Amino acid sequence: MFDKLKAELDLIMERDPAARSRLEVYFLYSGFKAIRSYRRAHWFYQHDMKLIARYISQRARHKTGIEIHPGATIGKNLFIDHGMGVVIGETTEIGDNCTLYQGVTLGGTGKDTGKRHPTLGNNVLVGSGAKVLGPFRVGDNSRIASGAVVLAEVPDNATAVGVPARIVRLNGKKVVDDLDQIHVSDPVAQEMCRMQLELDSMWKVVNELTRELKTAENSAEDESEEAEDTEEMKDIQESVPKGGERN
Repeated sequence: MFDKLKAELDLIMERDPAARSRLEVYFLYSGFKAIRSYRRAHWFYQHDMKLIARYISQRARHKTGIEIHPGATIGKNLFIDHGMGVVIGETTEIGDNCTLYQGVTLGGTGKDTGKRHPTLGNNVLVGSGAKVLGPFRVGDNSRIASGAVVLAEVPDNATAVGVPARIVRLNGKKVVDDLDQIHVSDPVAQEMCRMQLELDSMWKVVNELTRELKTAENSAEDESEEAEDTEEMKDIQESVPKGGERN
C-alpha cells in the first residue's frame, strides 16, 4: 500500500514541475485527493454499497471540483493536473500512466446505454477543456489537444485536434497536408487558410477585370473625344470662307 502511494507521489513530482515536495502533493493537490477518494468509493461500489460510494464521490467533488463516478475503472498512476471541472463518467475506463488537465470531460452522448463512456489506453494525455464523448477507445500513447471535442475512435500513437477532433499526427508523422506556409497543424485553421487563399485569388481576378474595364472605358472616352474634336474641326472648316469668296 505504501509502495503504491509513494509511486503515485513520485509520479506527480516527475510530471509537475511546480511540485516542490511529496508533503505538498499529499496534502494540497486536488487531483491526488480526488483519486484517493475514488479508490475508496470504487471499493464500496464493487461491493454493492453504491449509496456510500456515491456519497464519497460527491463529497470529493465538493472539496476538489473533480467528479469521478465510483463505477469508473481507472488504472495506476493517473495524474489529474489542477483538475477543476474534470468529469469522469460511470463506464469510463482509463489505462495506466494517463494525464488529464483541468476541464476535461470523459462523458457520454446521451444516446447510448450500457457502455456509454470512452476507454483511454495507456499513456494517454488529454489537454485542458477537451471533451471525449462516447463509448469508443482512445489508443495507447495518444494525445488529445486542448479544447478538442472527440466523437470517434482515436488510434494508437495519434494526436487529435479540433472541433470535431481530427487526427493530425499518427506515429509521429503528419496526416493532414499543410495548406499554409507556417505549418499550422489545426485542421480548422488549415481550412480557414485555404479559404483565405481562395479569396485572395478571387480578389486578384476581380482587380484584373476592374483594371481592364477601366482601360476599356478610358479608351472609349478617348475615342469619343477624338471623334468630337474631328467634328468640331469639320464645322470650323465649313464655316471659314473659301479663297476668293467675298461677302
